[in-house]
Amino acid sequence: MRKWHRWLSVFFGVFLLFIALTGLASQWAVLWPIAEPSAAELAAQEPPAGFVCPEGWRCSPPRPTSGPRSLVGWFHHLHSGEEFGPIGIAISIASGLAMVFFAFSGLWLYIRMWADRRRRGARQRWFWK
Repeated sequence: MRKWHRWLSVFFGVFLLFIALTGLASQWAVLWPIAEPSAAELAAQEPPAGFVCPEGWRCSPPRPTSGPRSLVGWFHHLHSGEEFGPIGIAISIASGLAMVFFAFSGLWLYIRMWADRRRRGARQRWFWK
């Protein structure tokens, strides 16, 4: 199990780092403080007089065209792998499955090392140096 854990981490580490960085970037873009919109910008977001949103549609104001918030969709497409087509999506899914494997195999390895140490009669500690 340790061999699989180490070799897969070498391969998927690059992809997981990319996924983590694009996820952080998309959150940064959402949380980045923006200036209050001007009166002209607010007026441009208002629907025309008499407009009624059709039933079943989600009508929302136009997306920002400048600043960090305009990049949220692009960061999401990078984060999910959609920007790279079906291969990117497959790598993203495989990386997610690898994270699940790393979580369980890491826990399994830790429990085995802890049990081996306990069997040998070493001092009882949860963590070791």
